[in-house]
Amino acid sequence: MDLSALRWRKSSRSSNYGNCVEVAFSGSAVAARDSKDPEGGKLVLGVGAWASFLDGLRNGRFDV
Repeated sequence: MDLSALRWRKSSRSSNYGNCVEVAFSGSAVAARDSKDPEGGKLVLGVGAWASFLDGLRNGRFDV
């Protein structure tokens, strides 16, 4: 998957400190990256896995 052409965005609720996650959507996948290091590693998940990940965050399944 070519991630260079994706439109990355971050939450409007993000602070100006740079501790943000940016996401980009591409058909059947969602990519996430660290806003402080946009050229660094990226996590790419299918939309179903992304939905499960968000559900886990919302329901406290992760120690964050």
